Amino acid sequence: MGKQKQQVISRFFARKAKSPSPPSSPRSNPPTPKISATATFSPSKRRLKSLLTPPRKLQKLQEPSSPSLHQRFLHKFLEPSSPQHPPPPSSSTRPTYTPLEQQVLHLRAKHPDVLLMVEVGYRYRFFGQDAENAARVLGIYAHMDHNFLTASIPTFRLNVHVRRLVSAGYKVGVVRQTETAAIKAHGSNRSAPFGRGLSALYTKATLEAAPEIGGGEDGCSGESNYLLCVVEKSVVGEKGNCGVEGGADVRIGIVAVEISTGDVVYGEFCDGFLRSALEAVVVNLSPAELLLGDPLSKQTEKLLLDFAGPASNVRVERVSRDCFTDGGALSEIMTLYDNVHVDGQPDSLQNKNSREHKSQQLVIKEVLNMPDLSVQALALTIRHLKEFGFERILCSGASLRPLSNNTEMTLSANTLQQLEVLKNNNDGSEIGSLLQIMNHTLTIFGSRLLRQWVSHPLCDRTLISARLHAVSEIAECMGSCNGTNNLGVEDDLNVAIMQPELANILSLVLTTLGRAPDIQRGITRIFHCTASPSEFVAVIQAILSAGKQLQQLNIGEGNNTLRSNLLKRLILTASSDSIIANAAKMLSSLNTDSADQGDLTKLITASEGQFPEVTKARKDVKLAVQQLDSLIDLYRKLLKMQKLEFITVSGTTHLIELSTDVKVPSNWAKVNSTKKTIRYHPPEVVTELDRLSLAKEELGVACRAAWNSFLRDFSKHYAEFQAAVQALAALDCLYSLAILSRNKGYVRPVFVHDQEPVQIQICSGRHPVLETTLQENFVPNDTNLHADGEYCQIVTGPNMGGKSCYVRQVALIAIMAQVGSFVPASSAKLHVLDSIYTRMGASDSIQEGRSTFLEELSETSHILHCCTEHSLVIIDELGRGTSTHDGMAIAHATLHYLLKQKRSMVLFVTHYPKIASLSTEFPGSVAAYHVSHLTSHDASKNSNLDHDVTYLYKLAPGVSERSFGFKVAQLAQLPSHCISRALVMASKLEALVDSRMHSRSGKELLLDTPVISQEQEQEQLMAQPHHRLQEFGIAYKDFYLNLKAAIQDDDCAKSFQLLKHARSIAKKLIGS
Repeated sequence: MGKQKQQVISRFFARKAKSPSPPSSPRSNPPTPKISATATFSPSKRRLKSLLTPPRKLQKLQEPSSPSLHQRFLHKFLEPSSPQHPPPPSSSTRPTYTPLEQQVLHLRAKHPDVLLMVEVGYRYRFFGQDAENAARVLGIYAHMDHNFLTASIPTFRLNVHVRRLVSAGYKVGVVRQTETAAIKAHGSNRSAPFGRGLSALYTKATLEAAPEIGGGEDGCSGESNYLLCVVEKSVVGEKGNCGVEGGADVRIGIVAVEISTGDVVYGEFCDGFLRSALEAVVVNLSPAELLLGDPLSKQTEKLLLDFAGPASNVRVERVSRDCFTDGGALSEIMTLYDNVHVDGQPDSLQNKNSREHKSQQLVIKEVLNMPDLSVQALALTIRHLKEFGFERILCSGASLRPLSNNTEMTLSANTLQQLEVLKNNNDGSEIGSLLQIMNHTLTIFGSRLLRQWVSHPLCDRTLISARLHAVSEIAECMGSCNGTNNLGVEDDLNVAIMQPELANILSLVLTTLGRAPDIQRGITRIFHCTASPSEFVAVIQAILSAGKQLQQLNIGEGNNTLRSNLLKRLILTASSDSIIANAAKMLSSLNTDSADQGDLTKLITASEGQFPEVTKARKDVKLAVQQLDSLIDLYRKLLKMQKLEFITVSGTTHLIELSTDVKVPSNWAKVNSTKKTIRYHPPEVVTELDRLSLAKEELGVACRAAWNSFLRDFSKHYAEFQAAVQALAALDCLYSLAILSRNKGYVRPVFVHDQEPVQIQICSGRHPVLETTLQENFVPNDTNLHADGEYCQIVTGPNMGGKSCYVRQVALIAIMAQVGSFVPASSAKLHVLDSIYTRMGASDSIQEGRSTFLEELSETSHILHCCTEHSLVIIDELGRGTSTHDGMAIAHATLHYLLKQKRSMVLFVTHYPKIASLSTEFPGSVAAYHVSHLTSHDASKNSNLDHDVTYLYKLAPGVSERSFGFKVAQLAQLPSHCISRALVMASKLEALVDSRMHSRSGKELLLDTPVISQEQEQEQLMAQPHHRLQEFGIAYKDFYLNLKAAIQDDDCAKSFQLLKHARSIAKKLIGS
């Protein structure tokens, strides 16, 4: 109600629009903003109105006389609203827009999908629907002003409010004044309103690279903010791996750009109906924005929109790719590269041989080798980024890398989620994940790189060994408690002893970089020309300082100080002479004190012939100041005061302060005064101050242009600085893994050659995450899988006995080893795996129309289609989402397929003991294990709840007989009545099963006996008299009829009576 009253008040006091004259030309009317405000009142308020304003007063208000302001306001405020909306205004009653509102309408028509923040004086204002949205998100007040609902924020709070709006999923545009007061006063449009234009656009993916807002300490965390573009093509009916035969119905092309770091990922892959491959990409990258290239299939769109739900605030934008047919996408990309090439002076021979030109040629070559759908996605991304001015990052500044390659393992979304590799399954945070345990990095950019390492383990034994050598060398230098034997350092007489200062220098460098700004995003912001002077100096100084400190190690090309070639290469890249020379040269061109103060006019130290506009503008300012200072002599003579000087008060310069009794010319302007003095500006001073103000404005414009030119010149060094930062990030990751290797009980894994059989030999392996919680109480377990021997373990055991923990720890140890890390075990001998597949837990996806059992089987189907003999497959309790017989049958068939067709390394957890019978079909290849436990009573008794269970968490051979589900029910605090009734039902079911088992075994014995002794029985029957044979035949027939009826009857009691009667007949026959 308060908001409605305010709107009524605003309309009442608003300036009344004059009746417009008939239009002189047939110009289209501007759109009328949709504004509605109603105020309804209760009968008591209406009675109050009648008391305050008698009827005679109301009649007078309707007359053309002029009532008092209070009466008019009271009548307007208490007037009840009409339930019907007013008719739309006709063309003869068009609203009259102010010049500012006309600018807003023009900007709104030009940028319809942008939430605009318009700079007006010392505030940023929102208009119309933008004001309503901003009021809701920011918690500010919106009110009517003239023709629009409006809200505003102070200019110094721009950073905070833009981030809040962007986090809510909006595309925010900042509209600034394009001219200053001093320049406007000397321009031709001095009587017109200030010119305004869109100066910056912000979204979640572009925020950290954007000017003024991004890069600050109060910004977003070190997590990546990818812009993911997705396009697809149907392949239904095509043959091959991507057709129906391969289980796929679409080909999907993606391009993901991290604009603040310059990372560009591209790929093209086939995907099935459930879009599991696309889901893995989305989970892995966690994009902040989605760019959907229409048309997309319903399945793809459903998955992406489900990911970008209301809880995630992921922004979604749709674009059409119809214009990219017949090679239009590649043409769009080449046009961008040609434009960048033209801007870079292509006729210069020096430019052609420069590193920037070579880097651009490599990028073009890689683009030409990209798949077709990836090229379309890249073209859509370029067109999208042109609106923000960030398309150059895809040219000379981009680090293109494929989504998957032969040297990295691609983990599915299920594996990342179910093993809690990047986030935990409780609240989605990093706490309790494998990444959190392994992350001891000291820098933000190092943490981002380690996340990529953990989610993409290596598949190349040479690269894994290189990382392990580097980690071992750093750990040895740190004085690892594991000793050199666990570090796996090979003796080499030709290699010098390790320098003890390696770890100290690395620690000092990384700690210093951790306190500095994010230099990876910093150099990319410099490339985008959005970095502030202080940020530029801080980033370049951090890189220069790190390079100089690393040079203290004296690592040269022919120096054998370091054993690890990877360490040597990274240190040389980060501390190259070229990096240090270029960084020092750029810093020498800047005034660091002015950079800290943000003073562009004194920032650039312009040498001869460099930035002539700045030099000229500085001379103009200097002349204007000298001209002003020279005026003091004139006023000394005029006033006959030889000691007269200009003074400055509260920022107002060149004031002449005189006592109140001094007479001055009448054209002197009085500025301010005190009791005893008056301060003046003579007309000559006013003129020269105006000239000085204009000169300063022109100096500011020239310095801003020179600063942007200075930043653009950095682009030719960007690739070199980016490589140095990547090397520093890799050093941070290796240092983090070396710190992890110092944990007690961690050992360096040993990888067998690729020609040897696939194997996983882990002695005393432990779960890396749970171990940090349980410490010494964690029970380790051994794992022995070998392709030529036992390559499948069927694990059974009681609920909460540690089955899932065991299989998870095997997978996590394998991931850690292939990342290049030490592992929690006493020894580990592994073969390089090409992938790890998991099917664990129970979950559904109602929004996607997938039940729990469909989720189980879709994950299982993905495993069966993709796994190889070099894969590790973990399946936990498959088949529990359906009936017992169906679930057991599917689980049995799935494991049989894995064993016979795929021959992968398999860990199969189940509560179906009969599945363990596969060990007889695959002797030596399959073994049954259970998680051992102790009970206070004999487990074979019928008591399900009386005995106590002690879990030992130790894997032992054999099949577990019980699951002890009622103990879990007690822990879950189910009502005792429910548990008691469940016990009764369990006893009945067990008795029924036992009786059926015994009866079936007896039936089988009786049915088999006549077949075995059929000839002997016939001989005995022939020897009997005829009437005895007839009696015997009747009794025999009666026996089989009872036996057959007992088998077919489902009633247990009746079946038991029939069996009892058949047994009595059988006894008589045997006795006779």
